[in-house]
Amino acid sequence: MSAVGESCQDGTVSVIAVFPPLGLRIEAGPLVLRPVSDDVIPQLAELALSGIHDSNSMPFAYPWTDAAREVLPTEFAQYHWSNRARWSQAAWSLDFAVEHEGELVGTQGIATRDYVSTRTGETGSWLALQHQGRGIGTQMRQALCAFMFDYAGASEVTSAAFTDNAKSLAVSRKVGYRPDGDVRVQRRHELAISRRLVLTPEAFVRGDAITVTGAEAFRAFIGLDS
Repeated sequence: MSAVGESCQDGTVSVIAVFPPLGLRIEAGPLVLRPVSDDVIPQLAELALSGIHDSNSMPFAYPWTDAAREVLPTEFAQYHWSNRARWSQAAWSLDFAVEHEGELVGTQGIATRDYVSTRTGETGSWLALQHQGRGIGTQMRQALCAFMFDYAGASEVTSAAFTDNAKSLAVSRKVGYRPDGDVRVQRRHELAISRRLVLTPEAFVRGDAITVTGAEAFRAFIGLDS
């Protein structure tokens, strides 16, 4: 594969040159975050099917894990393809596949609107059950927030979690988020309380130092260096 922004050896334009977000790579200690590309989608879908949460709970605002096993992989792929298809400087969603010591463990992402002006976005993630309880969720959130603050010029990063999602709220506390109000929403056709959270660079509790590939092309693509 060619370097970001370059052509392939046969003279054709690489997919990374056409869509620079796919050229990003974040390394942080034992973690590697790389964009969700087509080659990793089937593996992530299989990982999701192995279990993310107890069936009696629902940590996601959109209950995508309620999908039947035979349709979840297709819907999972369609979600990531649609994010790429809809990408614009006015609104984008960046999702990373997360590897811990070389093993795929989940995803970490951020979504935003009018980023050049607002300099804020909301994080979201999932981690397979067999990898929970080991601090990985905290580490991957720290890696993404470090990227957003240090390489993408974010002024704040937000998140949200249902008040009964103790694991997600604990990760947010460890990383330095502060509560920013509660919202009444519907979840599985019943009332649930979603807690908004906000993180600033000054409050950010950092983890391992990050090394980033592809940041310059990404910044230009989202309009920061135009």
